[in-house]
Amino acid sequence: MIKSMTGFGRSEVSDSDRKITIEMKSVNHRYFEPTIKMPKKLSVYEAGIRTVLKKYIARGKVDIFVTYEDFSENKFCLKYNEDLANEYMSIFKYMSEQFGIENDIKVSGLSRYPEVITMEEQSNDEDELWHLLEKAVENACVAFVETRITEGDKLKNDITDKLNYMLNLVDNIEERSPEIIEEYRNKILDKVHELLEDSTVDENRIATEVTIFADKICVDEETVRLRSHIESTIDTLNEGGSVGRKLDFIAQEMNREANTILSKANDLEVSNWAISLKTEIEKVREQIQNIE
Repeated sequence: MIKSMTGFGRSEVSDSDRKITIEMKSVNHRYFEPTIKMPKKLSVYEAGIRTVLKKYIARGKVDIFVTYEDFSENKFCLKYNEDLANEYMSIFKYMSEQFGIENDIKVSGLSRYPEVITMEEQSNDEDELWHLLEKAVENACVAFVETRITEGDKLKNDITDKLNYMLNLVDNIEERSPEIIEEYRNKILDKVHELLEDSTVDENRIATEVTIFADKICVDEETVRLRSHIESTIDTLNEGGSVGRKLDFIAQEMNREANTILSKANDLEVSNWAISLKTEIEKVREQIQNIE
């Protein structure tokens, strides 16, 4: 299957304590270039996220937005520092004996002293959080790839139509080329007869002139190579996969052959068909830039 380099994916995964939302979008790029924007709290997982992305994406500039909602942020636990409480009580007892005063410390009073009882935020389980994040990234990637495939099918159909039209143009050029040579030969004969009237025409000289002309305008090699490139492009599209770079190279070769045909053209129809070929090839190259 053919994939476009433009796509969008979204995923939302949650449990009782948190919710993670992933949004992805991409545009054309020569290589795979991910940009991840996420809360600082999740930055430790960036390498893991990139590893997951590489399983689904080969090319394109991809922007990934991670939103994290932690419903456990207001969940705290109380921690009792028993050793510190014993220190306080030992000091209070010593003070009572030293000054001969009553030790009137109660539990409620002791609990108010610094660090005896502290409130701590409950820590997250890193493995559990990564499992949730990984699932969200995987789901977003699946949706992302689906949109790329849908767009890729449209690109494939459009490019295939253009390639088939280009094959028709090549057919026209190949059919027209022998006619041009024959017309040139007839023009030479008519001109010679007009100038020499009843004099004998040197057929060998005429054949030589026609041969030289035919060699100058011959585009047989170019049309054969161009046809081969077009058919190779169609085959590559049908094979699917990450073929954008290969197709771009073939399109450059097609453009080179079309330029040569146009430069050799000595006929209005062939020139027009060659110009149409160049136009279609440029359209194909633009579309290929969107293929992964």
